[in-house]
Amino acid sequence: PLDTRKLFRPLLGELVGLLEALNAADWERQTLAGEWKVRDVAAHLLDGELRRVAASRDAHHLPPPFPIHSDQDLARFIHDLNGLGVAHFGRLSHRILIDLLRITGAWTVDLFEHLPLHERAPWAVSWAGERESENWMDIGRDYTERWHHQMQIRDAIGEPRLLVPHWMEPLLDISVRALPVAYANHA
Repeated sequence: PLDTRKLFRPLLGELVGLLEALNAADWERQTLAGEWKVRDVAAHLLDGELRRVAASRDAHHLPPPFPIHSDQDLARFIHDLNGLGVAHFGRLSHRILIDLLRITGAWTVDLFEHLPLHERAPWAVSWAGERESENWMDIGRDYTERWHHQMQIRDAIGEPRLLVPHWMEPLLDISVRALPVAYANHA
């Protein structure tokens, strides 16, 4: 088990500081995240935090629009949710995105800081082969996502990545747990 909760507040500070320093052209730069530009990645982060808080803090769960029977179904469902969130929040101004990320980021940090690490998480970390996960693993998965998306923004605008051990060791510790699943079908 790894407790990544202490990393979220400083990672949020890095993100907000990064976004506040962007000019209008930076927001439109292409990222490595498929068709997403910097503004789209920021919108995705906002959408993800709002969905996380709504589900975990407020027990607000909407049923998927189709049955989830496989990892492919789950991936399609998440991809569709992400696309809707980016389309919706991508219409906001840069300043509103930053202001809302500051607020929702604080809500998410507060939520994570109060979750018992060894209780059952609301979602299993399926990419690590888990059918049921404890909160520490689900929170760690969220850390990897927030770190990766911030690096996509940093790459797009030419800012240094967060590669020091403080950020990387927990990222690698969580990420390496996907290797048995990724290589399960290889001799």
